[in-house]
Amino acid sequence: MKSPVDTKIANAMTIDVEDYFQVSAFAANINYSDWGSYKSRVEKNTHTILKAMSETQRQGTFFVLGWVAERYPQLVKDILSEGHEVACHGYSHQLIYNQTPEVFYQETRKAKEILEDIIQRPVEGYRAASYSITKKSMWAMDILGELGFTYDSSIFPVYHDRYGVPDAPKYPYQHQLRNGSSIVEFPISTKKLPGYQLPVAGGGYFRIYPYQFSKLMLGSINKRENQPFVFYLHPWEVDPDQPRIDAGVLSRMRHYINLSRCEARFRSLLKDFEFTTMANVLAGQGFSSVGQKSLDDSK
Repeated sequence: MKSPVDTKIANAMTIDVEDYFQVSAFAANINYSDWGSYKSRVEKNTHTILKAMSETQRQGTFFVLGWVAERYPQLVKDILSEGHEVACHGYSHQLIYNQTPEVFYQETRKAKEILEDIIQRPVEGYRAASYSITKKSMWAMDILGELGFTYDSSIFPVYHDRYGVPDAPKYPYQHQLRNGSSIVEFPISTKKLPGYQLPVAGGGYFRIYPYQFSKLMLGSINKRENQPFVFYLHPWEVDPDQPRIDAGVLSRMRHYINLSRCEARFRSLLKDFEFTTMANVLAGQGFSSVGQKSLDDSK
């Protein structure tokens, strides 16, 4: 296998396991109640990612939507059996700042319990739909702590129309909760440019930028800043043949641009950098509370 060309720092590979019709950009066009009427492609696409990671001997963290896990428990077991970490992506992919704390608590608890019942291990990590923990929904962090999560990866330190906490720290830190305890936050990676934090961590940005630019920006986080980065991708992003949704121009552009190039770029990224699970990266950074719980402790 080709050795990484930029660094030996282990970075966090993260996959947000959701189907093409569940993305927030299509929420105005597809009702949650209609999800069951769409032909699912999440198993096939997730296995495409699993195969690429197996061939390059890379591990990562898969943030699985509770709705998906409930219907495809074998997929969750497959993720675990190949040495990856299973984490929580909520249940219904609703934006947190559009939910009440009570609804968020119930949905998140349900998703966590579904996943833990499948894998019979504690689920310690959480990521919000569309990074929707923002300054107006920071209360969600207290609920995550209450539910037993030890880390979160929902805060994106950028300006964006849908998400972002622009002044948030760039690297993992302890977020203090109202009850006096804390939860580790692993922010989505950005590259600081003059007057601007450039999002470089994956998803649509990875599909929009030329691969060599992504490689340069991510490599500089390792080499110049001596820090691990977190990269994210969705299974539908390696599926250029997915059905097209009749949505707004901006939503279609964000979702469909360069789908045909994404799998090849992803495979190149896996060869060019070291990757492991988010829990492993955080433990290596000295966050000793991550990865130390038993299943009984998580209840």
